[in-house]
Amino acid sequence: MSIRKVSFASGEFYHIYNRGNSKQVIFHDKQDYHRFLALLYAVNSKQNIIFRLVANNMYKFDRGDRLVSISMYCLMPNHFHLFLIEVEGGSISKFMQKLTTAYSMYYNKKYARTGGLFEGKFKSEHGSSDTYTKYLFSYIHLNPVKMIDKNWKVDGIKNKQKTLEFLKKYQYSSYLEYLGIERIENSILNREDSLNYFQDKEEFEREIFEWLSL
Repeated sequence: MSIRKVSFASGEFYHIYNRGNSKQVIFHDKQDYHRFLALLYAVNSKQNIIFRLVANNMYKFDRGDRLVSISMYCLMPNHFHLFLIEVEGGSISKFMQKLTTAYSMYYNKKYARTGGLFEGKFKSEHGSSDTYTKYLFSYIHLNPVKMIDKNWKVDGIKNKQKTLEFLKKYQYSSYLEYLGIERIENSILNREDSLNYFQDKEEFEREIFEWLSL
């Protein structure tokens, strides 16, 4: 049995990520992305949720106490990134088990398949320093740039403004909330628990622009 290298501690920040088995696509269309986003909100509860009762209203019901605090997220066609705070012992593991099980059940039913959807256990890294956690704000939110320029980290960005406009239109990350754009998915995040590295959206945008300019 494999042993997780990172031990979770209450009140600490963790970068959580995983991808589809054999790098397979796990989000094929808007419905898939939006189901996973809604699950980020709905399964973040100590209650056992009966999803058939809330499937059409997943952002509206009373979840009660949360399992984790979600500071950031980004969904890509074959993987996802989350930045979570462990609320109490074992809460991240319980949250991830509920999340991946619920999405796998949805996915397997929709696409008439069986078996595991994700590549084993989720991966985790401890946000052990301010330098690393601040870096993650850019790293996680810049992931979608690979969809329009897969070699940008090596070759550099040719058109920064076009890239920023693409990020502002990408619906499947928390980037839009940090820009102050109102939408129902904002309820996924628990900004009051997040590290306050940016005084306002302008400072956040400057940070992103600087990373694109490296």
